[in-house]
Amino acid sequence: MADLLKVDALTAGYGPSRVLDGISLAMGEGDSLALLGRNGVGKSTLLMTLMGLTHRHGGAIRFQGRDISGWPAHRRARTGLGWVPQERLMFPSLTVEEHLTAVSRPGEWDLATVYRFFPRLKERRNNMGNQLSGGEQQMLAIGRALMVNPRLLLLDEPMEGLAPIIVQELKSIVGELIRSAGLAVIVVEQHARLALQLTQQAIVLDRGRIVHASTSAALLDDPDKLHRLVAVS
Repeated sequence: MADLLKVDALTAGYGPSRVLDGISLAMGEGDSLALLGRNGVGKSTLLMTLMGLTHRHGGAIRFQGRDISGWPAHRRARTGLGWVPQERLMFPSLTVEEHLTAVSRPGEWDLATVYRFFPRLKERRNNMGNQLSGGEQQMLAIGRALMVNPRLLLLDEPMEGLAPIIVQELKSIVGELIRSAGLAVIVVEQHARLALQLTQQAIVLDRGRIVHASTSAALLDDPDKLHRLVAVS
């Protein structure tokens, strides 16, 4: 089966600065990947590079068999890349429902489907984006990305700064997306064990390079290696 995403020797950063150094990876339809590493090693930069938001110095990105290396971000979104940024990027002048409908594309994910996954968003559909709690904003950011009807969903620190009860709720929702929605998903997450519990495969970055690749289960089962790689217990 052909790869959904294939990254080959990718080097990228901001202006002349190089953050990623020779990244290569591949994902198929429905695959899930935990992208781990200490702060500042290039995890968010890799997601932003996949979206076309950094300067690519070399290498290639192929998605659904097409070379998208030079494509702008909006074209990548239209072809099936959905991005949930770490900052959530709520618009204070838009309601919850307007956040969702403003970016919608035809497909399985529509208002009814998003509201089924996130019933709280339906309850808050007439509230402005800046009137939501942190957890509700994260739900809206994920729902907004789903309304693009992506083939690959990029989640950048989806649990950051949230109360434990909200983390568990979002973990359940993301797990259901991975298991039953047929989406390929990349999860960047400081809570390494949580990300590994959700995903099939894992890679660890250090100084912009991949220093470890394995199944998520294998890394979960080796706590000493996990601690050495990402400094968690």
